Amino acid sequence: MNTSFTEIYSHDTETDVMHKINSMELANWISHLNYIKKELNHLISLSKDRKGQELEYARFLQSFQKKYNENDTLLQTLRNYLNTRGNIHECEDTQCDMAYVYEHESYRRSYLYHLEKYRRLKDEFFYKVRSNLINLKPTS
Repeated sequence: MNTSFTEIYSHDTETDVMHKINSMELANWISHLNYIKKELNHLISLSKDRKGQELEYARFLQSFQKKYNENDTLLQTLRNYLNTRGNIHECEDTQCDMAYVYEHESYRRSYLYHLEKYRRLKDEFFYKVRSNLINLKPTS
């Protein structure tokens, strides 16, 4: 991403500032989804490595693999969207600017929905792991 496009200057219009903030937000989403991709690799590995509990964690393994694919799809979609944002400076009217704003809001909803579902799955997994660890504790 061109950093000069995301720097906010005092002479920028409100619309320019809004587009630049949206571009910075998009870059953050992409960075976060890249991190989630790495994290999902670890969670998939952990789900596979539950010796003696393979059946218990099979559902998590399947869910993490599905979420990995969904994350990858969203990541690619947002990268493609990032490439189309280079044409924003060519907008000559409010209608054009608003089309970009509405499109960005749509991607924001998709990102937040994906994030919420991922967090719930991860929390459920760690709750299960914690419960199993507590049950393994020897009593004195």
